[in-house]
Amino acid sequence: MKVLVVNAGSSSLKYQLFDMDNGTVLGKGICERIGGEGSLIEHKKPNGDKIKKDLPLKTHEDAMKAVVETLTDKENNCISDMSEIGAVGHRVVHGGPYFFESCLVTDDVMEKLAKCVDFAPLHTKPAIMGIEGCTSVMPGVPQVLVFDTAFHQTMPDYAYTYGISKKIADKYNIRRYGAHGTSHRFVAKKMIELLGGVAEGTKIVTCHIGNGSSISAVKDGKVIDTTMGFTPLDGLMMGTRCGSIDPAIVTFIMEREGLTPAQMNEYMNKECGFIGVSEISSDSRDIEAAILKGDKQALLTASILAYQVKKYIGAYAAAMNGLDAVVFTAGMGENNPELRDRVCRGMEYFGIDIDFELNSKILRQPNIVELSTEKSKVKVYVIPTDEELMIATDTNDIVNKL
Repeated sequence: MKVLVVNAGSSSLKYQLFDMDNGTVLGKGICERIGGEGSLIEHKKPNGDKIKKDLPLKTHEDAMKAVVETLTDKENNCISDMSEIGAVGHRVVHGGPYFFESCLVTDDVMEKLAKCVDFAPLHTKPAIMGIEGCTSVMPGVPQVLVFDTAFHQTMPDYAYTYGISKKIADKYNIRRYGAHGTSHRFVAKKMIELLGGVAEGTKIVTCHIGNGSSISAVKDGKVIDTTMGFTPLDGLMMGTRCGSIDPAIVTFIMEREGLTPAQMNEYMNKECGFIGVSEISSDSRDIEAAILKGDKQALLTASILAYQVKKYIGAYAAAMNGLDAVVFTAGMGENNPELRDRVCRGMEYFGIDIDFELNSKILRQPNIVELSTEKSKVKVYVIPTDEELMIATDTNDIVNKL
C-alpha cells in the first residue's frame, strides 16, 4: 500500500509518499505560504532533483490539490493516479485527554480533536485544516491520526501529575502530556534493537533536540517521564521558547509589563529561548558561529541548553535506577557536535565516555552512529529520527486491519 504522510502547519503543509511494500519514499515536499502572497510547492524526487512551482494556495485544500497533482505528474515518476494512494497519515501534536494511540479518522474523532485545540492551538488548528483538505480532495480515502502525545501515556501518575489542586486539574484536564512522542518512539525502538532487541530491562534516555526540544526516560520500552508538559512550552530552553521557569515569573512580568495572558503566552513561546537569551538568533548554527567570534552571550545560551540536557540525563538515570544508553536525535541532536560535546563532557561518573574526535565529524549523517568508546559503560548514539516513517507504519497497520 502507498501511504501519504501529511504534516500541516498554519501556513505550510509537508508531505511524503511511502510505498509500504518496500519502505521507499516515492516523493516528498512542502507547500509554503498558504493563504498568503508568494505561495508555492517544492517537490523532491527520489533521485534528489527538486522542482519548485509558484501556485496560488489560498487554503489547505488548495495545497492538497497541488500535492496530488504533483504526485500524479508523469514527469515526477511517483504515481500514475490518485487511486494508488491507499491511506493518509497525519501528524497531530496533542491528543489531550482523548487520544492515547493512533486512530482512524471518524466524525466522533474529529469532534474530540476539536476539543484538543486549546492544548496546542498553533499546531492542532492547522492539523484539522490539513485533514479537512484531504477529505475534500481525496474523499473515501482512509485517514489516520498519529499523536505526538501518545507514546508518553505510559507515564505513572506521580510523573504526570502537577502539584495543583485536584479540583482544577480535573476540571481542565491539566497534567503532563509530553510531545515529540513519535520521534522518541522511533529512536527508542532503534536503540532497543541495538541493545539486543528485547525491551524488558532496558533503560534509555532519548534526547530530541531541535528548535523544539524534549527528553524522555524510556524504561522497558515505555516512557516513565518526559520534559515537555501540559503544553510544548515546558522543559528545556528552545529556539524561541523559555522552557521551565519559576511560575511566579509569569505573573511578575505580566504585572510590570501590562501584558494580557495571550501576550504573555506569545512572549514565552516566541521571544525567549535562544533568541531571547542570545539576542542573536533562534538557530543554533548562528549561535555556534557567534561563539567562534567570541560572543559571550552566545556561549551562555549554548551552555544553558547543554547544562539542562546533562541535568535531565542524570535525573532520568536516577528515576530508572540505571542507564544503558543515551540517544541524540532531531536537528541539533543529529547535527550539532558542539552540543553533544558539551553534554557528554564531565559525565564520567555515569560511565559515559565518547570518542570526541568522531563526534566532531558527525553532522548531516543519515546513518546511525555510535559515539561511545569501548570503555564506556553507557552506549551513546546519534540516531536520525524518521517521524514520517513511523506515521506511515501506524497508518499502514491500522488501515490493513479494516
